[in-house]
Amino acid sequence: MSADEKFENATDKMGGQAKEGFGKLTGDKETQAEGQAQQGKADAKDKLQDARDTVKGAVGGMFGKKDKTD
Repeated sequence: MSADEKFENATDKMGGQAKEGFGKLTGDKETQAEGQAQQGKADAKDKLQDARDTVKGAVGGMFGKKDKTD
């Protein structure tokens, strides 16, 4: 996973946490739920990118290629 992808996912997660907190503070359940969904999406993207990197490494290992990270 590239540094840009990590930064984007971390930004999305922090934004979701802020939105969730604001929703709790104001009693707005919809905003709170949107924040939770945003955090879940960021977590899912992290897991997908980690899985992609794992597969790339395994395929590279099978064919003798070195993993090239961005």
